[in-house]
Amino acid sequence: MKTRKGYKVYPLTVAQKFHLYYQKFCPKKEVINIGTSLTIETDLDWNVLKESIYKAYERCDSMRLRFAQDKEGNYFQYVVEKEEREIEFVDFSDKSMEEAAAIMRSWTEVPFSHKDAPMNRIVMIQTSDGYKGVYLLVDHMTMDAQSLICFLRDIIEIYCNAMYEGVPYPKEMASYLEQLQKDLSYEEGCRAKDRDREFFKQLIESSEPIYNGIDGPGRLEAAREQSGNPKLRCAVNVSDSVDSNLDVFHLEEEPTQRLMSFCEEYHISLVCLLMMGIRTYFQKMNGNDDVSINTAIARRATLKEKKSGGTRIHSFPCRTIIPETKTFLEGIHEIRDRQNELFRHANYSPVEYFMQRTQTYHNDGGKTYEPMSLTYQPMTLQDKGLDKLGGIKYKTRWYPNGATTQAMYLTVMHRPEDNGLDFSFEHQVKAVSREQLEYLYYYLCKIMFKGTENPDLSIGEIMKLV
Repeated sequence: MKTRKGYKVYPLTVAQKFHLYYQKFCPKKEVINIGTSLTIETDLDWNVLKESIYKAYERCDSMRLRFAQDKEGNYFQYVVEKEEREIEFVDFSDKSMEEAAAIMRSWTEVPFSHKDAPMNRIVMIQTSDGYKGVYLLVDHMTMDAQSLICFLRDIIEIYCNAMYEGVPYPKEMASYLEQLQKDLSYEEGCRAKDRDREFFKQLIESSEPIYNGIDGPGRLEAAREQSGNPKLRCAVNVSDSVDSNLDVFHLEEEPTQRLMSFCEEYHISLVCLLMMGIRTYFQKMNGNDDVSINTAIARRATLKEKKSGGTRIHSFPCRTIIPETKTFLEGIHEIRDRQNELFRHANYSPVEYFMQRTQTYHNDGGKTYEPMSLTYQPMTLQDKGLDKLGGIKYKTRWYPNGATTQAMYLTVMHRPEDNGLDFSFEHQVKAVSREQLEYLYYYLCKIMFKGTENPDLSIGEIMKLV
């Protein structure tokens, strides 16, 4: 049995290989960093907080992950027994909030070494607005947004248990290595994997998608002219620079609640409503009933998957062909059905899927059919932990790492202050401008509200009304 420093070693999963794959081709290695902060408007006992962080490390295997390479250059991973690094403390009291944010953004732009080294950094912080808490930086190969939030919530609950009467100690986290071995067993081959491969094969071969641009068909028409193929259906979506920015648009609490109430009434998820709004925007701008958007699937259906840490995101295109004559609600139901199909087969390798699609339609030069990716993050810290502290205010903030290999990636999350929605667009600055994003966000909201207020209107009528 192979070991490293006395610990059993394991191969990388498909989700980890995907992050490693695009990092290899990116000049900025920090492209797989995730930086966030959580601060609370109350005094904290720094010693108790430090001990809570160490206990959270003990309870979460994937926060103790290490990577190394063999002689052939293949990566493998192992989990060390404990994390003994000193937890840093930085006082931003004499800095403006903007200065503090800029410093934490600079921390987020420092890549980790994948050579037997820790793959995260925690700093206890206090800011000039009187809030105190932690900054957390992780490598995407070890954590995704859901597991990161789960880890932060664990720190809070451990701290609250130590400091406040009546707050129970949090239930155990799940084993990362147990879920890892299940994933590796699937990847080695099984009937489920065969069924998934056949599903995606049939999906790819059924017909070719078509690219829809944020401003309309201009990019596709240019690609057709350049290739000399007037029937070309794909286009290059990215720029020649991976430099990125993060632009965030805030939807207030009351309109957010209207969208959530609609979803509850019609038994649909918010991600389906968001997807319907986005695809209708592209349908309006490009005149195509056929729209394809990349969608992230968390692969955390069970409690063990939810609490096992690690990175479990797989991403596949959600392609729908919905004529303008169908109603807004019928369109949402079609998206829901397509999403449910993808969920059932989501353990399959996205890299294999995209390679097979490229080979099937002989696409070259990085051409794609999807103008953007969407992630909806339903998990919030409000579910457990801070809701027991009598209305103490807290803030979360995400910090861009300054690089992305995608033209545009939208993450939608709930704000802790009021449960309104934040629309965070990470985008290549040379591929998509803030003005284009403002236009998209404006019409996305108009479409969603017009559609939820009039779900029996046809898509064509809604596009005319907005």
